[in-house]
This record gives sequence, structure tokens and C-alpha cells, in this order.
Amino acid sequence: MSTVYDCGLPDSRSAGMSAAKNALKAGRLVVLPTDTLYGIGADAFDSEAVAALLRAKGRGRDMPVPVLVGSWNTIDGLVYSVRPQTRDLIRAFWPGGLSLVVEQAPSLAWDLGDTRGTVMLRMPLHPVALELLREVGPLAVSSANVSGQPPATTVEEAREQLGGSASVYLDGGRAEQGQASTIVDLTGATPRILREGAVSTGDVADALGVTAESLSAQ
Repeated sequence: MSTVYDCGLPDSRSAGMSAAKNALKAGRLVVLPTDTLYGIGADAFDSEAVAALLRAKGRGRDMPVPVLVGSWNTIDGLVYSVRPQTRDLIRAFWPGGLSLVVEQAPSLAWDLGDTRGTVMLRMPLHPVALELLREVGPLAVSSANVSGQPPATTVEEAREQLGGSASVYLDGGRAEQGQASTIVDLTGATPRILREGAVSTGDVADALGVTAESLSAQ
């Protein structure tokens, strides 16, 4: 049984936040709004909950789950070594629609799928998502849709696809961007864009002081 909470109403938002925190602590899944799209989330350090998230989406371990964080500083405990270019992109685009693929700290006790020692991190620009992240810590969050189906830009679209897979749905209105985040891979010798989305290649290039062409080079 799942419940939808309208986060545009103070009392409903408060109740929804409490329900979401309790659900996540109990290993259940929560649908939450972000600036780009709606996401389905689990406690990043609960491997069984992350596995349930992958099952809900019909996705295998070969497509590991990204992690959302609630502050710039959180990354220091999750990353093996934070390069200056990583800091440049965080300062320029977080919170916002830019995801960063980095080498994870080897001491982390989580299982996000077949990550090969990397993790994709983002800090979303949405008050509901940020409040929840600051309350419960990093969340494993993927787009709130069944794999292969259109991503959800409203809570109704998410619920149509995921139904009872999530126990709590936080309704934060329509996602402003309505498109996926841009992904930058920072694990190699030079930064590389894996997917262009909410942030343009040109803006990423400007922030790094490189050419747009260099970001697309294989």
C-alpha cells in the first residue's frame, strides 16, 4: 500500500517527510521529486533496498544506481580523491542538473550494482529532495519509471508505472527541467560527457576551461 503526499501543503509535506524517512530506514522505496525528473530512492547503504529498486525498474546490476547528496561536503566522504576539476563542476552546477562519475572511496560499505569502483553523484536543485537528503543522508536514486518506459515528470506518471513498488510518493509538482541530468565522467585522464541533458556541453566546457570538442572525445 502506497500513499501520496502533496508537498505543496505544509501539513501534508511534514507528514510525507516523516513517512519517507521511516520508509527509507525500514528498507522500503520512496518516490521523490527532483529538478530534472522524478526519482525512486532507497537508502544508499541498504543493499537489499537497492536491489529492490533495481527490481522495481526491471533493471539489472549492469546498470548501477546513481546517488543523490544533500550538500557539497558530502562528496568528501564518498570519493577516493576529489580532483580540482570535480570541485570546479560542483561549484558551477550543484545543486542542479549535472551528475559526476567519480572513483568511490574503497571503504564504502554499499552495493549499488556493478559499478567497477565508481559512483555517479548529483546534488538536485529541489527543496523537497534536499530536505529529505539532509535528513537521511545519501540516497540511491534512479528515474521513477520502469526501464524502457518514458521517465516520469509528475508523481502521477511515476505512480502509474511503479504502483506499490514504492511505499511513499512525495508530490512536488511537475519536474522543472523535464529531462535527465547531464553526466560527466571524471574517472579518466580527461573529463568526458557520457550524456548531455539538463546542462549543455558548452556550459560544462566553460566551467572547466576546455573545448566542447574535447569533452566528446572517446
